[in-house]
Amino acid sequence: MLNLNNITARLGGETILAGASAMLPTGSRVGLVGRNGAGKSTLLKIIAGLLEADDGTVETPRGTRIGYVAQEVPGGNATPFEMVIAADIERTDLMTEADAATDADRIASIHERLGIIDAHGAPARAARILAGLGFDETDQHRPLSDFSGGWRMRVALAGLLFSRPDLLLLDEPSNHLDLEAALWLENFLKSYPASMVIVSHERDLLNNVVDHILHVQGGKVTLYTGGYDAFEKIRADRLSQVAAMRAKQQEKRAKLQAYVDRWRYKAHTARQAQSRMKALAKMEPVAAAVDDPTLVFDFPSPQELKPPLMVLEGAAVGYTENTTVLSKLGLRIDPDDRIALLGRNGNGKTTLARLLAGQLDPMAGGVTSSSKLRVGYFAQHQIEELRVGETPLDHMTRLLPAAKPGAIRSQLGRFGFSGDKVHLEVGKLSGGERARLALALITRDAPHILILDEPTNHLDVDAREALVQALNAFDGAVVVVSHDRHLLEMTADRLILIDEGTAREFDGSLNDYRDHLLGRGQAKLRDDVPKERRGSKKDARRAAAEARERTKGLRSRARKAEAEMTKLTDQRTAIDRAMFDPDSAKAPYRDKLMTDLMKTRGEIEKKLGVVEAEWLAVSEALEIAEAAE
Repeated sequence: MLNLNNITARLGGETILAGASAMLPTGSRVGLVGRNGAGKSTLLKIIAGLLEADDGTVETPRGTRIGYVAQEVPGGNATPFEMVIAADIERTDLMTEADAATDADRIASIHERLGIIDAHGAPARAARILAGLGFDETDQHRPLSDFSGGWRMRVALAGLLFSRPDLLLLDEPSNHLDLEAALWLENFLKSYPASMVIVSHERDLLNNVVDHILHVQGGKVTLYTGGYDAFEKIRADRLSQVAAMRAKQQEKRAKLQAYVDRWRYKAHTARQAQSRMKALAKMEPVAAAVDDPTLVFDFPSPQELKPPLMVLEGAAVGYTENTTVLSKLGLRIDPDDRIALLGRNGNGKTTLARLLAGQLDPMAGGVTSSSKLRVGYFAQHQIEELRVGETPLDHMTRLLPAAKPGAIRSQLGRFGFSGDKVHLEVGKLSGGERARLALALITRDAPHILILDEPTNHLDVDAREALVQALNAFDGAVVVVSHDRHLLEMTADRLILIDEGTAREFDGSLNDYRDHLLGRGQAKLRDDVPKERRGSKKDARRAAAEARERTKGLRSRARKAEAEMTKLTDQRTAIDRAMFDPDSAKAPYRDKLMTDLMKTRGEIEKKLGVVEAEWLAVSEALEIAEAAE
């Protein structure tokens, strides 16, 4: 059992945690969630004993071995295999002692303990963990100095998993992983036999691995039973209850205040007015329950172009004349495409993304596109290259020198930068805010294709969900590389596997791909079809284009319904905000009465129900049409 007793923590004079208390059951698998900056990592470090709380205590059973990945990246000439094996300190110490021991009883005791902890099976177990995290046999025996920081962090994670602590603490474990390694890690953690606390923004991991959610908000923590979806539903219900309580209280306050204003100066009613004033003073206001209104992603709609937007025919790409990373590339991108690039890190996903973005020239073959095509490319390095001393307004103005101030502010506003926020220096922005700024910058000219390489690394769960909705409402094509399975499942309808030096369509779902990776299914690659059944590549492309043209109307209706659902949902959120916190409400809801707000909300709910029904019907028709092809 893990007990958090009244934990208070301050960083830089700011209170991060204020009297946080929770009792985590023995053997529980806890997902630690909350908005960026809420104090999740701080709490995890306090549990690990790496950070001392200003007040409160952490209680664990005596002898509990706590495992936490240190922030220092391992290095030196040791190999990943050697580092992982050495992580089991008890095994290492016993093996060393066994070589030097002379007492027969002690030697017998050592070997008995080595048998209990399966010391002889350790090398095979270490190799399996490293392989799961992306290290092939050769890589396992190369010096750590050969690897980048991200890969060395994988070694640190492998060592932690290998050491099998009684309480496993993981802080964003998939941040340095590709989708393939993230899927393996999720499968590994499902069968992990001890307690764990995981800080993660991966919805699928939180649903499939943990059995409790510990939510950090406002310096406090609240424990929920179940995975993330269950937590989200319970929390939504509680927010609705709070909204109802607040609305009822505000109505009561308004009535009391109206009575006081009318009768406080009348002699015959002054006493009653005074009593109502006291009642108002004693009435504890119900706290507003409002999500961060800056969770905004709104990609501008591009002008319409006829398909295809881009075609690769026999293309090859690399970085030097003698090093071809990918070859024999055949790919067509149409305006309504939603493509996910799959494959292990190092196989060439980013290389293909850069070719599509025009940052790399083809070494062979052809890449053709419309002369009017605009591409927006997001990569992690762009966040690091933002100028910390400049503001979002400075960045956008420099990239749009001819634009009017209103147009510049409008583009920033699409991504949550409005009011004084546009004047805040980048150095003072959170990681998620910097990611939103980078997305605002790369979409300033309304691109026809969005190419996103790991766009979620700095985003929390709520922000990722907002990004999903924005991508589904976007009118152009999307190509995405991500280890966030939920993002891929909700946005991508084509899977391209980058492997063995080329790119091929994967005919299946992400679940099929997961089973393929874990050895539970067969690969479904488009070019596995026998040659006599394939036809020519030209015929296949023509057939695919004709099939997409036949379903174009359905796809358009589905996109419009999705966009309308997003619009209505945003309106409902704005109304909820006006009900919860009138002082910060925005037009046209700012000055409306509570009854009018509730009436408008009911009308929006009805419209939303109609649009959702339309979307479901169109989606079903589209599924049937595509299955018949």
